[in-house]
Amino acid sequence: MKIARSPNDLIWDRSRRVGFVPTMGAFHEGHLQLMREARKECDVVVVSLFVNPTQFGPNEDFSRYPRDEDRDFQMAESVGVDWMFAPPVDVMYPRESSTRVVVGGVSDLWEGERRPGHFEGVGTVVAKLFHIVQPQVAYFGLKDLQQCAVIRQMVRDLNMPIELRFVETVREQDGLALSSRNRYLTAEERAEAPRLHRLLSKLAEAVGQEPGVGRSMIADARAELEHNGWKVDYLAMVDSLSMKPVQEPDPDTRIIAAATLGNTRLIDNVAVRG
Repeated sequence: MKIARSPNDLIWDRSRRVGFVPTMGAFHEGHLQLMREARKECDVVVVSLFVNPTQFGPNEDFSRYPRDEDRDFQMAESVGVDWMFAPPVDVMYPRESSTRVVVGGVSDLWEGERRPGHFEGVGTVVAKLFHIVQPQVAYFGLKDLQQCAVIRQMVRDLNMPIELRFVETVREQDGLALSSRNRYLTAEERAEAPRLHRLLSKLAEAVGQEPGVGRSMIADARAELEHNGWKVDYLAMVDSLSMKPVQEPDPDTRIIAAATLGNTRLIDNVAVRG
């Protein structure tokens, strides 16, 4: 595996099919699954490792976000990654850099409402990485459902010649969605954390069988989380393409949630299937 720190270091036969996995590092099995999917489908696999400052708010965890380059490099190499692009901040954001990518509509609610500027940072860095790497295919995890919707909209609106692959969330045996932030959980919080997925799964199953129960069950699930020490930002049934709330489910419907347990904010989502 080769490591590049600047765009000029990325050199390969551009006629080959390139698969790209953008990440902020702190790899876990979810990241590795994206890399494996890219390895199966592409001639060249490129992974970026960049903790992007523009998608963190002033009171968020940018400074303490887990970082371990050597470990990440070893894990990426173990699944057949060809190139690791790990630029410093001044390469991605040179002095006086002022251009930003804003993806309206799909970014307005949920994470966008609670984390102002977050999706502007995501859209900008992903657009820059797409321009630098020039992949044919890019891979993202569906745990960050709204991020997937934002990137899908951006690629469509800007006519980017990139195929997108969205891969289902990888979970622990007890259902907790893998996340780099899970390491913030205390032992007691880790034991409680799977409740979020259990409730979402229960909701998704019930709504799939009887759509009319959605509103009352969502209220009950929210109350159960709050009773068990969670601070709930949102819990809703949405269209996964537009991210707008829906009353009646269809094949694109998912139950989404974001809630804080202790000092750790967790997000998750589950598909509704009839």
